[in-house]
Amino acid sequence: MVRASILGLGSYVPDRIVTNDELRFLNEKHEVCAEQQTETNDEWIKARTGIEQRRYVPNDSGFASSDLGLFAAKNALEDAGTTAKELDCIIFATLSPDIHFPGTAVFLQSKLGIDGETGCACFDIRQQCSGFVYGLQMADAFVRTGIYKKILLVGAEVHSHSLDYTTRGRDVMVLFGDGAGAAVIGPKETDDAKEGILHTHCQADGAGAMDLHLKVFEIAKLPYVYYDANDREQNQIKYPQMNGKKVFLNAVRNMVVSVQRAMREANLTWEDIDWFVPHQANLRINEAVVQYAEIPPEKALNTIQFYGNTTAATVPLTIDHYRKAGKVKKGDRILSTVFGAGFTWGSAIFTV
Repeated sequence: MVRASILGLGSYVPDRIVTNDELRFLNEKHEVCAEQQTETNDEWIKARTGIEQRRYVPNDSGFASSDLGLFAAKNALEDAGTTAKELDCIIFATLSPDIHFPGTAVFLQSKLGIDGETGCACFDIRQQCSGFVYGLQMADAFVRTGIYKKILLVGAEVHSHSLDYTTRGRDVMVLFGDGAGAAVIGPKETDDAKEGILHTHCQADGAGAMDLHLKVFEIAKLPYVYYDANDREQNQIKYPQMNGKKVFLNAVRNMVVSVQRAMREANLTWEDIDWFVPHQANLRINEAVVQYAEIPPEKALNTIQFYGNTTAATVPLTIDHYRKAGKVKKGDRILSTVFGAGFTWGSAIFTV
């Protein structure tokens, strides 16, 4: 029996560590100022989010999401014992694309050195924080139906360039960090029905679309982008907006239901699962999901305290973080659940 399996994992985060104490002194170029720019502090951020620090790209480097994705992709390819030339598909998940179009996957393809007339298929998906699980479902279907045999799935984000470093924007600004995670997915012959990717399920509810959004480009407007940078009411459209309470409640509810559905449809118990890896949006959300879904707390893995919310990258980045620490081992079975803007959500069960 051929099943889709994760053949390799990789991740990457920039070197710059931005602590909660430093964050309040940053300006819009994320430079440290002598005077405080945002009314917040370490205690306020940790109490509401669990975040202690995050990673940022250098503010003068020109780093894009495809650059972070490239580092993660190379690590995943090495872990899989394969080369970029063997890929026949790239799936790139991000909410911070290099440019509006074309999609970021083609930029990554070129940086991997596998572009040209015989280049592999490239997909960009925009499911924000749910991107990795959505991409995993796509890759699973592609492999099992024989459409593609070796797929690179990447989640990568550069958030630091598009945040509002003022008190007005702090509820969103304190959450996000830069980073990338990647997986190589391909076929594996096995007689074990619990090997590889066992279960994926994705859903969305467009009624929540405007509860977490970034409206800087709006196709219905002419011109598409116009604002007075000195007018705080107008320039607000270039920053992410969030209805925090509604996002929190919907995230907890849908992640709990999704976890329960995954366990039921896969016919598994928590004795069959080694680790629970939720999307890293807010530690308080994850703690609530563990409580209401009755997940053994010792099986829950979180990295938001180290990296903040890296959106499409959080799941592979968290798994790889604990692999490097020696906690997650080859053959471990993971249940991951995600929730993001859209609203979008889903769960997956797979072995690493």
